[in-house]
Amino acid sequence: MNGATSLAQRMLAKPWIWAYIAAAMVWLASVVITGGSAAPGLLTAALTFGSFFTLVAIGQMFVITLGPGNVDLSIPGTMVLAATVAIKTMDGDAAMIPVGLALALLVGIAVGFFNFALIRLLRIPPIIATLSSSFIILSVAIVWNRGLRIKPPEILGDFPSADVLGFPIIALLVIGLAVIMHVMLTRTIYGRSVTAIGQNPRAARLSGVNVERVRLTAYVACALFASLAGFLLASFSGGAALNMGDPYLLTSIAVVVIGGTSVAGGFGNVPGLWGAALFLFLLAAMLNTLGFGEGVRQVLTGVIVIVVIVVASFRRAPD
Repeated sequence: MNGATSLAQRMLAKPWIWAYIAAAMVWLASVVITGGSAAPGLLTAALTFGSFFTLVAIGQMFVITLGPGNVDLSIPGTMVLAATVAIKTMDGDAAMIPVGLALALLVGIAVGFFNFALIRLLRIPPIIATLSSSFIILSVAIVWNRGLRIKPPEILGDFPSADVLGFPIIALLVIGLAVIMHVMLTRTIYGRSVTAIGQNPRAARLSGVNVERVRLTAYVACALFASLAGFLLASFSGGAALNMGDPYLLTSIAVVVIGGTSVAGGFGNVPGLWGAALFLFLLAAMLNTLGFGEGVRQVLTGVIVIVVIVVASFRRAPD
């Protein structure tokens, strides 16, 4: 009995467990509201759309972990440009899928370098630099898109909605990526360097960490994950749209914060991202079922983020 109690206490001490508890509670509430009829479909939808939220949040988490002021606001523009370039290049041809994916990822790499150049070379604060670059990136996407609506190859369009024994394939893919990134953050020199920079950049530099190189790779990784999310989302939704990335700007930050990552930097948390993504989607779905509009959902999300930050400020991040 004592062993079970001790295990429960250790689990509840984890900052990410509360996101999963909240997601489970909202799901149960939704099941009660709908009489249980929508339970299986709601869970499948949460796993599918939660995958896109988690993808962009993984990259955002690495950037935020670098310390105060580090955040990437160019995610929506990056998603749109990567999707536009990939979809237009493939032009419905399945044989061009590898090329389209490669170009989408190259867009991410280019955006990451561009963002960091603004931050490092021009000494622009990350928030301003990435917000400014987002306008430039989106403008390029508008020129490239030119209003054309090209559908993705059929096999690629079916991929995000495919499943294995009822479990979405895209969710399996993102879970695998999340596991890899969790190991990278907690078990590699690079991950520990990101954490060290977030805790004390000067101490990290004195201990031999190449601070600017690590920061560069974090911003590039963030843009890469945004590009991959844009590629998959465009495939899922039937093409690239200029507003497809808009919901992911604040959501990427909210998922990171609710998932247990410290907004002050120095402590990242990958496991909590999935719980937070599921929670936000299920909350929005439940409010939509109850007839609440987008405004109410945005207000509640903002309140939740504020509460999480306030609560986190009263406790020390775990080792």
